[in-house]
Amino acid sequence: MFDGPFGDSIIKRAVDNGILEIHITNPRDFTYDKHNKVDDSPFGGGSGMVMKPEPVFRAARSVIESTNINNRRVLLMSPAGKTFTQEKAKELAEYDQLIIICGHYEGFDARIAEHIPDEEISIGDYVLTGGELPAMVIVDSVARMIPGVLGSEESAPTDSFYDGLLEFPQYTRPRDYHGMTVPEILISGDHAKIDEWRRNESLRITFEKRPELLEKAKLTEKDKAFLSSLSANK
Repeated sequence: MFDGPFGDSIIKRAVDNGILEIHITNPRDFTYDKHNKVDDSPFGGGSGMVMKPEPVFRAARSVIESTNINNRRVLLMSPAGKTFTQEKAKELAEYDQLIIICGHYEGFDARIAEHIPDEEISIGDYVLTGGELPAMVIVDSVARMIPGVLGSEESAPTDSFYDGLLEFPQYTRPRDYHGMTVPEILISGDHAKIDEWRRNESLRITFEKRPELLEKAKLTEKDKAFLSSLSANK
């Protein structure tokens, strides 16, 4: 499941350039039985299968001992975790190593969550088959925060959510497509005015589409005045 997303585009280039290392550890390699069984039916009855503690504990211990990195964070993908945000991506990018544990189907033996991870993380309030997809989301998001991963060092700070706001509109050639034209300010050459326009557009789009984000965004007095004008004209 990981080969496609991690073997292409920005992530692949970061790995090829030695900026990022990604290693996949399969809990099946740490089982005791001949069938490499990593799950079993739950005590007390019920449907579904539960990830057994032994393979996951042994797999996590193997990674920790073989890498011997102190500045690490162990994450468990879980619907019980705190919702993943851009701020969390920035925080996680400060670690030298992230170990991400993924469950599957019905979930983990509770002892795994109690004793292995530093924290549990969820990417949203919906049900997925396993933690693999959330892990890919986190790797992709965190990788963008690491210097050198993106082609331009300016790319990440202009992304949506980086500073708590949605991104401003982007345009490229042609200037006129079937009567749909690019805003004149963007081809004016006046970079100060372009920056101001982009900031205001970011505020406007956030105000119109995700107003709850404004509660935590870092706003200047000028930003607040612009938002007040939007509210007055609403």
